[in-house]
Amino acid sequence: MNSHLRKDLERLKLQIMKVAIGVEENVRKSVEALRELSVKKAEEVIEADLEIDKLEVDTEEECLKILALHQPVASDLRFVITVLKINNELEHIGDMAANIAKRVIFLRDAPPAKIPFDIEKMSKQTLSMLKSAIDAFVRYDELKAIKVCEDDEDVDDENRQCYANVKSIISANPDCAMAQINYLLVSKSFERIADLCTNIAEDIIYMKHSVIIRHNLKNAEQKLSGSSLEEAGDWD
Repeated sequence: MNSHLRKDLERLKLQIMKVAIGVEENVRKSVEALRELSVKKAEEVIEADLEIDKLEVDTEEECLKILALHQPVASDLRFVITVLKINNELEHIGDMAANIAKRVIFLRDAPPAKIPFDIEKMSKQTLSMLKSAIDAFVRYDELKAIKVCEDDEDVDDENRQCYANVKSIISANPDCAMAQINYLLVSKSFERIADLCTNIAEDIIYMKHSVIIRHNLKNAEQKLSGSSLEEAGDWD
């Protein structure tokens, strides 16, 4: 690898980490806004999402510049493609944090309503998946990435239970329908964040081992466990 490409890849890694840090912070703040029904924090999340959008565009442009100028191959090419995909997924996670914040603004002024899901449990699981996905990228840790994929089912279960709870609560008290729908949208946003974290984890495994695991996690685990989990030419 020539020195110019090395420097540009280093710069790209720092750039995508800026996006990741901004997104993780905004998701954390959206959870705080939800717990406290804080309009101030919700508005801060929505405003910060504009900066995340700008970082996402800057990172994409950096990826395209590297592809055009250096025409990387093998592991270097996989790294740039992976950053392009993760960049997009992180931006969508930022959008989900902003969606949660918008629901908080509505719920703050709505009549008190029963919360149809365990906010602490679901937010903790989702934040843990996001942190683990980012750590897996930084450390090139495919085992941590696989764990992120496995944890997604827990968040899916919580979201499914939320649907059932909302249906039951609205049937018993139709007047609280709007609040329940907004809580349902919050739950769906958490579920979507978890899905995007799973996508990031899958991208990391592809980047390191050139193995596509979408739709077949167990088969991928068998492939990885049967290999040395080492690849010549890994970019680090």
